[in-house]
Amino acid sequence: MQVLVRDNNVDQALRVLKKKMQREGVFREMKQRKAYEKPSERKTREKAEAVRRARKAARKQAIREGLIAAPKPKPRFAAGGQRRPAGSAGVGARPQVEPKA
Repeated sequence: MQVLVRDNNVDQALRVLKKKMQREGVFREMKQRKAYEKPSERKTREKAEAVRRARKAARKQAIREGLIAAPKPKPRFAAGGQRRPAGSAGVGARPQVEPKA
């Protein structure tokens, strides 16, 4: 695997490398190889992965053929297409308590 470093920007090259490794499944394989996996467990896992892949392919094919509706795209930002200002209270923010006079 090879990543080009442009303008001495190592941070960006590292991000690109991590993304490539994620796409190739290197991290998943490293996690799996940490501990021994019994052959029977391996067979079960591989069968389940194959079933998952087949279902995903069938779902995509059905969407392409128009047999089922495509899922609605998730909105990327809050309503109105604007991000909230840094100081506004969002989900999980603490309510501001006013001091008693």
